[in-house]
Amino acid sequence: MRIKFIASGLLAAMLLLGACSTPKNITYFQDVRTGTVINPSAQKDIKVKPEDKLLIIVTTQDPALSQLFNLVSTQNRLGGTTSTTSQVGNMGSSGGGQLLYYTVDRMGDIDFPVLGELHIAGMNRYEVAEYIKNQLVESNLVKDPIVTVEFANTGLSILGEVSAPGRYEFNKDQMTIIDAIAMAGDLTMNGERENILVMRKDANGKQQGYRINLTDMQSLANSPVYYLQQEDVIYVQPNDKKKRETTPNGNTPYTPSFWISMGSFAVTIATLIITLTR
Repeated sequence: MRIKFIASGLLAAMLLLGACSTPKNITYFQDVRTGTVINPSAQKDIKVKPEDKLLIIVTTQDPALSQLFNLVSTQNRLGGTTSTTSQVGNMGSSGGGQLLYYTVDRMGDIDFPVLGELHIAGMNRYEVAEYIKNQLVESNLVKDPIVTVEFANTGLSILGEVSAPGRYEFNKDQMTIIDAIAMAGDLTMNGERENILVMRKDANGKQQGYRINLTDMQSLANSPVYYLQQEDVIYVQPNDKKKRETTPNGNTPYTPSFWISMGSFAVTIATLIITLTR
């Protein structure tokens, strides 16, 4: 009986010590210390892709000339517009309509008023603005235009073990994976921090997968998906504990009470054997 009591006490103590150990795969950015310098990969602005929607506004000193280069809807006599493109703003009483989005076609082109077809795929919004400005000046259409370009569909999807999965729209050029996870309310305790998947569509429409590790800031900053692009998909997969919860009694063998019961049973059997062999 004394042997059984001692063995049970030792087993319980070992299990309690194991349960009190600190998991090493929960804390983010474990390689960052005071004074640590992180060098992210080169900043990557959002690039124009086929099916993107852009708001492009040309401003000149002559309002009538500006209107010539801005895509607007017009009202017919029944009160409806002549275009199904989404409306994004009002041009005022002098404009006679509302600003519309430009949709980039499959070839990466837009049909711009007066200038015609312009190939803008692969450019960021500043490059698109400069390109259109130069085209207007070189064509002797406008001397000093101001061109403003904004993306209208910069969205991404965040799925899996985050507090608020869903689709999120963002309006900044250097959108990082950290920003995106913060928008989704951070990972749950069941999210696997060392193996997050980011899916990105390339110029040919094919999906390419990347894996990132939130516990290693330097490798994260060097990842090609540290800066996100429109239509990226972020998936945080569940850890083993969460996966086991999908089966009956999946986590039972990993609880202290289970092993205490098993230990007590083993000690009882051992005590019985010793007693019978005396």
